[in-house]
Amino acid sequence: MTQSTPRSLDALFRPNSVAIIGASSDPKKIGGRPINHLKNGGFKGAIYPINPQPEVQGLKAYASLHDVPGAVDLAVIAVPAAGAPAALDECISKGVRAVIMFSSGFGEIDAAGRAVQDAMVAQCRAAGIPMIGPNSIGLFNSVHGLYATFMTSLDKGIPPPGNIGMVSQSGALGAYMQAIATDRGMSFSHFVATGNEADVDVSECIGWMAEDPAIKVILAYMEGCRDGARLRASLARAAANRKPVVIMKVGKSERGAAAAASHTGALAGADAIFDAVFREYGVHRASSVEEMLDIAYACSHGVLPRSDRLAVITVSGGVGVMAADLATEIGLDLPPLPADGQEAVRQIVPFASGVNPIDTTAQTLGDRTLLVRMLSVMLEKGEFDSVFSFMSNQGHSVSDMAVLKPALIDMRARFPDRLFVLCMRAAADVRAELEANGLLIIEDPSRAIRTIAALAGFSKGFARAAQSAVPIESVAAMAKVELPAKPDEAQSKAILARAGIAFAPEHTARNRDEVLKLADKTGFPLAMKVLSPDIQHKSDVGGVALGIENAAAAGAAWDAMMATIKTKVPTARIEGVLLSPMISGGVETVLGAHRDPVFGPVVMFGLGGVFIEVLRDVVFRPAPVNLDQAHAMIREIRGFPLLTGVRGKAGVDLDRIASSLVALSQFAAAHADSVSSVEINPFIALPKGVQGGGCGVDALIVRD
Repeated sequence: MTQSTPRSLDALFRPNSVAIIGASSDPKKIGGRPINHLKNGGFKGAIYPINPQPEVQGLKAYASLHDVPGAVDLAVIAVPAAGAPAALDECISKGVRAVIMFSSGFGEIDAAGRAVQDAMVAQCRAAGIPMIGPNSIGLFNSVHGLYATFMTSLDKGIPPPGNIGMVSQSGALGAYMQAIATDRGMSFSHFVATGNEADVDVSECIGWMAEDPAIKVILAYMEGCRDGARLRASLARAAANRKPVVIMKVGKSERGAAAAASHTGALAGADAIFDAVFREYGVHRASSVEEMLDIAYACSHGVLPRSDRLAVITVSGGVGVMAADLATEIGLDLPPLPADGQEAVRQIVPFASGVNPIDTTAQTLGDRTLLVRMLSVMLEKGEFDSVFSFMSNQGHSVSDMAVLKPALIDMRARFPDRLFVLCMRAAADVRAELEANGLLIIEDPSRAIRTIAALAGFSKGFARAAQSAVPIESVAAMAKVELPAKPDEAQSKAILARAGIAFAPEHTARNRDEVLKLADKTGFPLAMKVLSPDIQHKSDVGGVALGIENAAAAGAAWDAMMATIKTKVPTARIEGVLLSPMISGGVETVLGAHRDPVFGPVVMFGLGGVFIEVLRDVVFRPAPVNLDQAHAMIREIRGFPLLTGVRGKAGVDLDRIASSLVALSQFAAAHADSVSSVEINPFIALPKGVQGGGCGVDALIVRD
């Protein structure tokens, strides 16, 4: 992936002066709110209300932007749609460095509004001015004291600066999430609603936030993306800086009619590709506001664990079982405490379970130091990167906290690289002090465990993203080839074979006589498939015959096949049949490629054969991929154990599959401008040394 150097958005997020065009003396109106918020937020720069009145909200006002005596970094346009183009003209002639447009009534309304919007964007880009909006509620940077927004949630007070950055395509939902976070005691450093995204979009804002040291975690709400390369570049920057990104991506696009030409295209869909891109860069995809805010809370206060090794200690055996069940289900590792650690726990409380989870039993009711001592043993003797401790109602007990609070804070200081999550009810002052020292409190055990898993996943994701940054095998090394307008199966196989993908040996028979002549040469049992550029799913029209045992059976299969096809697809051009030896054993897989309208070429792997649409056990990656990424794809399918061997069967050659995926991904990337999808289904995966470890037996290349 190549990406030009991103433009600076500093004038949007860190301006030294702000002008509000359409400023109002009423702090409750859209043109008045940003002035009120800027004053209450302690903005240190100049504020220039643009209004014919001499004064607005106690500030000197100016009839025109040109009357402002100094430079203007950021202009907020808060006028009706009819006046917005003229206001923008004034911004450009003044030399404003960035624009936020509150005005609505453009691309979100109709084609005429879209035309005006496009014209304004063209003006901004020609002048080098980044624009947020139109139809945006604005942005804030609490660290800078900048509140260029009409958010109503700020009316009750400006929250203290935090370290959470958020970008949202929905102003209302984004502001709602920010307000809920504030109610939970969380603080944002930055917030931006991109509105119609006529110019600056979510991807570009994520890229800017990835470089801002004040932001510890990035949240994003997305409904779509118009520049896949920019989004990938921004996510790559966040991963390189080890900055967690949590995205709530909603909306699933309808499959286009052309997608049905191959299983790959039909299974791809925009949502599956977004999943693949998020996985590639370690992004956590949240499914609810609560989940998103839980993870943001944990990232803002805690540390990212280096692994998924979790210690569980609880005053309730039942919660221990619940935590263990969920942790195992979502991929956390609960290794047992070593033998000497178990013995040390029993020395503290003889009846306690010393494995993992540890049930402290009711013995700790009389002496709360016992719980902390056992937790200390777990961290000293075991190799854990996260701790989950269920402590029930102890956070409301003054006597309990007098013992536990200093001990927990001391333990956090002794093990600063571990993630501590306490599951308990706690008084506000207790919670605040523990959080200030890096100890998290989440009341629901299930939410706590899922949050720990998400944070552990970030470390894995950053490593995966770093692997993606390793130079990928050169696409240029595989020269583009001229392709037929509508390749048939034989042509598709020949083209892909030159790209480095092995196929089963075969012969082409143009008529019945050639079938009889070539059958013996092919070898029995054999497979016969119709050869036609007009038939993509051959089995659906009787175009496949398997297990043919002799020449007579081959002739009969030809007769039956031609008769059936003539009935079902009478207009199809028939160029003959392909004869190939039956391949026994192995596992049927599918290798595919598809050109996504947002992200470009992507490659697919999964279990294949006729059940692909039923099982839908497939994974995607943006193309091209390298060998490490290909191996990761193979291991991600649910059916991976089938490839490693079951019930005494030998495992298949994973290296052969991976190298074939790399070759296919390079072909897809090199021909992204002319090929919409490719499918090799099935690709028979075989053990090492058996027919080279695997080969394709069917192939389809779909041109535009």
